[in-house]
Amino acid sequence: MGKTVRDHLVDTLEDLGQDQFKKFKTKLNVFPLRKGYSNIPRGRLEKADVLDVCDKLISYYLEEYAVEVTVELLTDINERELADRLRKATGTGSGGKGQQPGPSDGATGKEGCGGKGQKPGPSDGATGKEEEHFVDRYRVQLIQRTTPVEPILDLLHGTVLDDEQYQTVRSGSTNQEKMRKLYQLMPSWNKECKDRFYEALKAKNRFLIQDLEGN
Repeated sequence: MGKTVRDHLVDTLEDLGQDQFKKFKTKLNVFPLRKGYSNIPRGRLEKADVLDVCDKLISYYLEEYAVEVTVELLTDINERELADRLRKATGTGSGGKGQQPGPSDGATGKEGCGGKGQKPGPSDGATGKEEEHFVDRYRVQLIQRTTPVEPILDLLHGTVLDDEQYQTVRSGSTNQEKMRKLYQLMPSWNKECKDRFYEALKAKNRFLIQDLEGN
């Protein structure tokens, strides 16, 4: 089984020394991003380990742009060898400062999803014809089989879910109840929110997603 983008990010950041990893997190909080994206808050990075940082990179920026941000940050802290290795391993991250804006409510300054111009995700075909999104198509299976749910909520917190929504979903007594509460919020989501949910599921429940995608 080939490595995922998250695996490559983890492998790369684990090769940083403690001081360099601390410098990486500091720069990540203030790194100039494409229009429409938000920096990860410092409070969520201070005590984050490599796995936490990688999860947050994918949650905030999705896989392709997460790699680009990581490559540029590694270059900034003079870890060019690691940057080149990550770029080659993923086939991305070659620098996209002139590319189209990605997800967020950039016009309002509010963190979250909603970017237009994002590459087609799991819900769009090559022709651009809208299809049923993965998270809609497998609603029943995801509600029944996703466990644990809280790590997924942590990835969505601050981007898809605000504080009140996060606490409401967490209040469910079982994983199934938490997932049902999460799905109750979905009518207000756009495609970018669903894409972030899909990426969070893939990061925390990779084998479940692979099983469903193989159906």
